[in-house]
Amino acid sequence: MRMSELSKDQYYVPHLAKWPIVGSIGLTTTVLGAINMLNSENPGTPWVMYLGFAIILFMMFGWFGDVIKESENNLYNTQVDTSFRMGMVWFIFSEVMFFAGFFGALFYARTFSVPWLGGEGTGLATNEVLYPGYEGVWPTNGPGDLNGHYDIIDPYHLPLVNTLLLLTSSITITIAHHALRANNRAQTIIWLIATVILGAIFLYYQAEEYIEAYQQLNLKLSSGIYGSTFFMLTGFHGMHVTLGTIMIAIITIRVIKGHFRPESHFGFEAVAWYWHFVDVVWLGLFIFVYIL
Repeated sequence: MRMSELSKDQYYVPHLAKWPIVGSIGLTTTVLGAINMLNSENPGTPWVMYLGFAIILFMMFGWFGDVIKESENNLYNTQVDTSFRMGMVWFIFSEVMFFAGFFGALFYARTFSVPWLGGEGTGLATNEVLYPGYEGVWPTNGPGDLNGHYDIIDPYHLPLVNTLLLLTSSITITIAHHALRANNRAQTIIWLIATVILGAIFLYYQAEEYIEAYQQLNLKLSSGIYGSTFFMLTGFHGMHVTLGTIMIAIITIRVIKGHFRPESHFGFEAVAWYWHFVDVVWLGLFIFVYIL
């Protein structure tokens, strides 16, 4: 049944789908495989986890494919569109809270824990008895001097380049969005490809930065509280950039295939929202992790 046959107040109810149970099987297989891998010396154990990943990927391709087909067949009305938008808003909110937890850990360590260990405030006795001579300055690898001496990343080298790349990519995807709304499909494709390229270059420089940190600066995940917060924040952000780049690449392929219309293209908008979120998080990282 096409949308023209649906009432504006009639909510589209999809057919019974096998994908939720397939996803549950994939997640269960992945978790069991990971547990066995961590608690077994059997070299074949990781393949159980890999099988779980494969099932999850199969579920994602199948489920997303069904949603795309339903959308392209005009089965969704304004109520469904509103549901999609609310779902994406709550998803991005959950991602905000995810990074807020890591930024909160960074703030607590820098503002409270490290100064206390250095003898500030009520931490005077702790410093004199347990950590005499330790100065609570940032960055630090803690009173235990974990992993020895290290140097920090120069914020005005690769991090600044990556900041410019992401800011530029935010502009290119916005131009692509305006081109789509103007029904200029060729310009949309060009600017989407530019966004994918910028995201890929960002990831390349991120890898180069990690290599430099490990091989030349001795800055590692094991380098105390600074190393752990640095790599957790930048690493998870890099994972989000990777996912965002993949999503934009998929959207580009869909635009090439003729998907999306100027008046109805929430799949495109959702990916653009996600990419702008990734850009904003990086600005926070650049300021609070690299510069301050």
